[in-house]
Amino acid sequence: MHEPRHAGRHPSNTPTSGRRWPGVLLAAAWLPLSASAGCLPDADPEVQRLQDLIQQNATQALKQAQKLLEALKHEPKPSTSSGAKSAASHAAALYAVKAEASGILELDSDARASAEKGLALAPNERDPVHIGLLLAYTNAVYDSSGIAASIRSIEAARALQPPGSPADTCLLIGRGLLEHRQDREDLAIVTLTQAYHASAGGATAEAHIMSADYLSLVMRSMGDYSQALALNQEKIDWDAAHDATMSLSVSRFMRGQIHMAMGRYNAAIDDFAMARELSVSLGDSQGVAFADQRTCEAHIELGLLTPAMRECARALRIFGTASSADAVKESLVLQARIDLGLGHPERALKTLNQVLDRGGADVPPRHVGPMYEWRARANAALHNYRDAYDDLQEYVNRYAAANEAERTKQAGALRARFETDREIERNSYLKRELEDSQEQSSRQAQRLRWNAVVVVAGVWVIALLIYFLIANRSYRQRLVTLASQDALTGLPNRRRTLELATAALETARTVQKPLTIAIIDMDHFKSINDRYGHASGDHVLQEFARASREALRQTDILGRWGGEEFLLVMPDTPIELALSSLERLRTLMFGIRLPVSGNGLKISLSAGLASYDETVKSLEDLIARADSALYAAKNEGRDLVRVADFDYLTSSSGVRRALRLPL
Repeated sequence: MHEPRHAGRHPSNTPTSGRRWPGVLLAAAWLPLSASAGCLPDADPEVQRLQDLIQQNATQALKQAQKLLEALKHEPKPSTSSGAKSAASHAAALYAVKAEASGILELDSDARASAEKGLALAPNERDPVHIGLLLAYTNAVYDSSGIAASIRSIEAARALQPPGSPADTCLLIGRGLLEHRQDREDLAIVTLTQAYHASAGGATAEAHIMSADYLSLVMRSMGDYSQALALNQEKIDWDAAHDATMSLSVSRFMRGQIHMAMGRYNAAIDDFAMARELSVSLGDSQGVAFADQRTCEAHIELGLLTPAMRECARALRIFGTASSADAVKESLVLQARIDLGLGHPERALKTLNQVLDRGGADVPPRHVGPMYEWRARANAALHNYRDAYDDLQEYVNRYAAANEAERTKQAGALRARFETDREIERNSYLKRELEDSQEQSSRQAQRLRWNAVVVVAGVWVIALLIYFLIANRSYRQRLVTLASQDALTGLPNRRRTLELATAALETARTVQKPLTIAIIDMDHFKSINDRYGHASGDHVLQEFARASREALRQTDILGRWGGEEFLLVMPDTPIELALSSLERLRTLMFGIRLPVSGNGLKISLSAGLASYDETVKSLEDLIARADSALYAAKNEGRDLVRVADFDYLTSSSGVRRALRLPL
């Protein structure tokens, strides 16, 4: 069983392009797994030995299988038809080993070619060797049309197998993996759960551990990290017990990916270090590169840019040598983030322009949005405000689309998971009913006892169903909250703020009441992060959110607009009252103290105000005016509140005096 290490890429279908960005993502989903012919151990001891070797050192297994195939070419041809058939079957099994080993080494074109040669030698669709070759071929397919065709092939093969047999279970696992590649977690979780339970009841141990491995990936994609870690631990324990060094390096890498998704960056770094050490021992340069790349990302999240720079540079060298174009692009994005953090926005902008040279068409949809956000930061740092605004708008559009798609997928997966659990309970109930009926035909005295068992079981089933319904509803509520709330400050996130601001503008336009908005930005926030660490920066944002609750009314809407920027929407509020509220909030900022010694650093904000009037065509127009006023406040020295020029011309003399501007 193999698993490409980079949890954000599918291996390419071409041998020269390295890995390619998948068409499913993100959001991630990230596809690091692949079923293998090893799900059905071969009866030939020599082939079985090579199958075991794949999990320890795929390169050695590939070389030995090729050597044995070369030796077969020089052997005398069998004199009988049965001998010829046996020789062909043996050669097909060796091609299956080659296909699986090529797959784990991410040589997908070679894997498909070897599988095709083996299938020609083992055409019998009931032959376990044929099934192993079919799985090896479909595991090396990643394009949407190829995945659909592979699912049809697997279902055709399953129709010829006894239900619940090891071959049927292995094919079921292969289908579940392909459904995951289609980003259909709602289907994959049903398929793989069925395979997991079926293999626990008597199928091969390899099939059971394989289904656990794939379920771990699906659970991570659904956000069920505790289940993902538990299933991943099953795989790690199996690999360690069977000296499967290469497989263990992949499993350790995947554990790091789960910890990354949970925000446990130090734990992720430890896992990636173990995976890297194993890859070094195997001479697996691609495994080393991906471990370095993900460690680089974890260090960036922790604000440790110096080690991150070294790790990303090492990964870039290896990916560049291997012509892994998409892996190079992701490493470049990480490098751009490092440059931004070190105060080199011009280098970051040049790098991000290179990454987005095709407008994100060669990047997974859920990855494109954050790239535009990083480029907006680089443009803003270079005072390219119009380009920054355009990039932020693109980020908002893509974020909203990706978020909606993710919510739909999560809801579908939750429904499928509930239905699967309910079906398992139903099957158990029916089995007990059958046993009860058989007992009743033999002894009348036991009928009452079995009826009692059925009643108790029914109560438990009902209780479980109620629990699942409540858990499902609670999980949906959590999804809604996560989709609308900023995790750090507890304020509405950008998407929710945009919805509330749009509704407020429509109300102001309908009832002809005033509406004022403000763009608020923390002054010198980058310096706080660079000098005192991201934890101090997070503290400032949290304290600002707390201070806003003191300074603002309950009817005012404050949401996190991005990074250290916030959007304030003040319904039924003229410019004079809005300015007063902003000045009160600005004063409260002076009371914020850093959790570490700040050497007298004063925390301050700048803000730009704009009011709705008949000339405002859209919310974007109103935000652009406030943004312009914010830039004026920044350019005049920061720690200021400024009103957009248009609003200033129509404001009262009191506002003009407050702004310290001439009448």
